[in-house]
Amino acid sequence: QVQLVESGGGLVQPGGSLRLSCAASGRTFSRYHMAWFRQAPGKEREFVAAISWSSGTTEYADSVKGRFTISRDNAKNTVILQMNSLKPEDTAVYYCAADGSGLEPMRTTPRAYSYWGQGTQVTVSS
Repeated sequence: QVQLVESGGGLVQPGGSLRLSCAASGRTFSRYHMAWFRQAPGKEREFVAAISWSSGTTEYADSVKGRFTISRDNAKNTVILQMNSLKPEDTAVYYCAADGSGLEPMRTTPRAYSYWGQGTQVTVSS
């Protein structure tokens, strides 16, 4: 089992940057594909980015390509989402998620992920 705790959210002006962290517990963290999803008020949870267990593969939603970067450090049980050039439409609660299936290509639907953090709020506003 994996427990996930996100941090790093906050209020930022358009064009600014934020760095989200996801700390994972559990000895098998390195076996999980990891992802970030987000959910804005009144909208469905949507895929943002994912990284394979080996860090060999990453996937991004079209809306964040070129602006967001996902990375992981298996030695520290941590996943990072670096968000640059933030826009008001990036405002949402951001969730870290883990998929223990090991399937490739990585999946981008919420139901494929078994473990979730509690979320961290990101607000982009002037």
